Amino acid sequence: MKRFALIGAGGYIAPRHMRSIAETGNALAVAYDINDSVGILDSHFPEAEFFTQFEEYDRYLAWAAQTGRGIDYVAVTSPNHLHVAHVGHGLRADADVICEKPLVLEPHELDELVALEELTGRRVSTILQLRLHPAIAALKEQVSQATGGKHEIELTYVTSRGNWYLKSWKADPARSGGIATNIGVHFFDMLHHLFGATQENVVHLAEPTRSAGYLELEQARVRWFMSLEVADVPRIWRDQGQRTYRSITIDGQEVEFSGGFTDLHTRSYEEILAGRGFRLSESRAAIEMVAQIRRAIAAPGPDMHPMARAAP
Repeated sequence: MKRFALIGAGGYIAPRHMRSIAETGNALAVAYDINDSVGILDSHFPEAEFFTQFEEYDRYLAWAAQTGRGIDYVAVTSPNHLHVAHVGHGLRADADVICEKPLVLEPHELDELVALEELTGRRVSTILQLRLHPAIAALKEQVSQATGGKHEIELTYVTSRGNWYLKSWKADPARSGGIATNIGVHFFDMLHHLFGATQENVVHLAEPTRSAGYLELEQARVRWFMSLEVADVPRIWRDQGQRTYRSITIDGQEVEFSGGFTDLHTRSYEEILAGRGFRLSESRAAIEMVAQIRRAIAAPGPDMHPMARAAP
């Protein structure tokens, strides 16, 4: 049984990490968040220590190490702009680290963490759960066997959010990286994983709740669209009460992967605990891709996603 710490226990994604720690047979020893709305801990680890002051959390880690009850892993689910600091703290505390996506916001921050890994002898793994999705694994096998020219890809991801989103840190690009980074980085990682390195990266739409663009990869031309607006869920699904829509078509054929997401965090933990986690170097391509998207000046173009053309 491994002993875990969790930074960001009050966040949206933290319960998935708590469940993954429990489902892999491990223990959450301590959790930290500046907010105290963490009653979800009672559902998984009611005995876990909890702190709202980082200094107290840090003192607990020191005490645990001195008494032979050190932390094996630190799970980081804090706001995106804090990841590099919190991952670094975990490494310095002599623990391996599991960080939620996006691992960092800027490519140079990956270099800082690589240096810290070498200094501390500990390792960082990140959650790139789409690589573990059965439909995506099958698609990768299909792509690897294909011959001929580049594939034509259309990626659509709508995950609707309420009015609260625009009042939270997630709406601030300096803290979240913006919509393409915050909700999309693992999709861009998936595209790189399937179709290779980026050759062209163009942005057609950049709004607080919608983003779209065109990517040319080694093996694919990709039109992508991402949205937080429920109005962008196709009406046939919206009328059934569905507020999320995921679709990827390859050469006109749709790949169904709307389901199968429930257990991907636990699968990620299983792989990490077995020494097969996704390391810093494997995050670089997607981090560079979304950093370029964040800095691009949006302008309509001939390769726009059809939903971007229709956006008000």
